[in-house]
Amino acid sequence: MHVTPPTALIAEDEPLLATALQAELAHAWPGLQVVAKVGDGASAVAQALTLRPDVLFFDIRMPGLDGLDAAAELADAWPAQTATDKAFPALVFVTAYDQYAVQAFEAQAVDYLLKPVQPDRLKKTVLKVQKALTNHTQSTIDFEATLGQLRSLMTVAPNPSIEPLKVIQAGVGNSIRMVPVDDVLFFEAADKYVRVLTASHEYLIRTPLKDLLPRLDPNSFWQIHRGTVVNVTAIDSVTRDEAGKLWLQVRGQPERLAVSRLYAYLFKAM
Repeated sequence: MHVTPPTALIAEDEPLLATALQAELAHAWPGLQVVAKVGDGASAVAQALTLRPDVLFFDIRMPGLDGLDAAAELADAWPAQTATDKAFPALVFVTAYDQYAVQAFEAQAVDYLLKPVQPDRLKKTVLKVQKALTNHTQSTIDFEATLGQLRSLMTVAPNPSIEPLKVIQAGVGNSIRMVPVDDVLFFEAADKYVRVLTASHEYLIRTPLKDLLPRLDPNSFWQIHRGTVVNVTAIDSVTRDEAGKLWLQVRGQPERLAVSRLYAYLFKAM
């Protein structure tokens, strides 16, 4: 009986570190085939969708999409699992020493490697991943657990030491408009700006969404996508298309907003 060898993708923006990790993997897991090495998050998502590897080694800090964002985007784009589909890959994050990141990974039981990768630590990771692949079923249980882990890692908790945001200061020409936060229907990341949409106006601000999130009331503003945060009171309906993807409709607005798989759990009928 022919057994297909396990495959892996390495996403690391420093070529020397990517090569070093591949060399260490060759010693720790000789049967693993590294099918691709990429240097940024967007390429990691594209190659993972094309190659469907069994294991992903994602550097946390990469240009464009970082490792967590890339994993979340990949999870959102991964085909809906059936009995014949390949299960979502096992995730291993690679990071320079960061106590907060390490604690977060450990709390969510997500495996990680610290740079520079140490052979003994890599062996432990390999054993853990091999066990996970052996026990891997094609059910959605594993995938839902992965979504939960990613969601927890990406959640930006409100900072009690920072004053909650009450007004958005949006530049309009030579003036600054003071926009009450309660009037905002949704925030949406767009290139280098964030769109701030109210019932009557659209503004562009330069403050990144990740900087706004800790100052927004999580009971009033829900993150529904990596780049979208919506005012709960502005939500009119959420519908599911033929592909199973959720779309949100804001009251009085023609455009629909995509709901990521990570946040689909927010919308369940009472």
